[in-house]
Amino acid sequence: MMPGGAGSPLQQLIAQFGSSIIVTDPAQLAAVNVDHRKLYEGKALALALPRSTAEVSKLLAFCNALRIGVVPQGGNTSYCGGTAPDASGTQLVLSLRRMNAIREMNPVNDSMIVEAGCILADVQRAATDAGRFFPLSLGAEGSCQIGGNLSTNAGGVNVVRYGMARDLVLGLEVVLADGRVLSTLKTLRKDNTGYDLRHLFIGAEGTLGVITAASLKLFPAPRSVATAFVAVQTPAAAVSLLAELRKSCGDLVSSFELIPNIAIDLVAKHLPGTRSPLEAGSPWYVLCEITSAMSNEPLGERLETALAAALETGLITDATLAQSERERQEFWFLREHIPEAQRRDGSSLKHDISLPLDRLAEFIASSSDWLHDQVPEGFLVCYGHVGDGNLHFNINQSSNSVATGALLARQNEIRRAIHDRVHEMGGSFSAEHGIGRHKVEELERYASPLELELMRNIKRAFDPNGIMNPGKVLHSGSASR
Repeated sequence: MMPGGAGSPLQQLIAQFGSSIIVTDPAQLAAVNVDHRKLYEGKALALALPRSTAEVSKLLAFCNALRIGVVPQGGNTSYCGGTAPDASGTQLVLSLRRMNAIREMNPVNDSMIVEAGCILADVQRAATDAGRFFPLSLGAEGSCQIGGNLSTNAGGVNVVRYGMARDLVLGLEVVLADGRVLSTLKTLRKDNTGYDLRHLFIGAEGTLGVITAASLKLFPAPRSVATAFVAVQTPAAAVSLLAELRKSCGDLVSSFELIPNIAIDLVAKHLPGTRSPLEAGSPWYVLCEITSAMSNEPLGERLETALAAALETGLITDATLAQSERERQEFWFLREHIPEAQRRDGSSLKHDISLPLDRLAEFIASSSDWLHDQVPEGFLVCYGHVGDGNLHFNINQSSNSVATGALLARQNEIRRAIHDRVHEMGGSFSAEHGIGRHKVEELERYASPLELELMRNIKRAFDPNGIMNPGKVLHSGSASR
């Protein structure tokens, strides 16, 4: 029977949970049917808005019994189509936006327990209000939700010092596909009691269960900050500068971002009032930051000394330090608005890759030459978190309509060539954006047969009926009616 008819799955959902939880309003469905990049547009059966873990439990048990596919969706900021329903009209989009409470704040233990629907920026503010620091930080932090951050194992600008999202988690509360609730919301740093199940759900993109709450690590709040915008001639010089800063500043280095001049030009073009902090042009720049929990620590002097030494040896060609919080925010505005400037400039092919630091400059050089010779329809915008080897190796369309169509027509061919190069150099085709729907074939190409077998076995063990985020990460095990 088709959804919407008497006794249909939709009618049964509404009868069981009510229209306050099962939403069919066309405007609200339109917002959740399309992914962030507009790569995929589906048709949801309905939107579920539970208010508690108990309600999530009942929903999943009900959907499991009826074999209704469930698509967990946080802030819908996925770059890989991981939160969009398919076009069948049979999948229920599940949003935890109503579950946004800070359940516990424990500054003494440097931990907090938050519900999965909390906006990342709100989690950061709650930590700051308690005199602590939650370091996960990324461009979408004003709209993305912590549940989605953990489900995709998000990265961001502070990975070089604090690690990925999984490194910030002490415990999880997860609702399994059959409705059972697994709670490991401990706040322990040491707990060797069997398999650490939380890590199966972090990065699983909602294919094994729904994260409803998390126990997170907090850190001393940074009280001293020094930020510099630095000109370098090559990515190799940037990698060498990172090594020098680590020698002179140790683990104070919290962020280290590589930015090409073309990205600065795009931001200046599409966001009026912005400009490069350095008047003299350079093919590449580094935005670096060091922080300390000690107040009044002379980090500016320390960073200036390190950069002066790099200037003397020719490793860098120019640099400026932020003299105020306003200037610091201006530096970061340039970096954080590169994706928006790219969108405004036109279509682009995005590649979220990571490489060993000692191969990063080689990859950029050889792949840039390949693109110049083989892809005249586009130009390279390569930037990212060089401190942890993560590059956003993007190709923007050239400025004519013919090139636009030609570039998009070649996207599979270009992606394959780039990812093959990454694989050959011991890198990853997905550094921080996950697999979603967009990279399922890539995972099947580059993962070993044993890895894929184990992943499928885990999927079947946790979700034997295949209702959890069907068609994402792995092809097998999708539910459909």
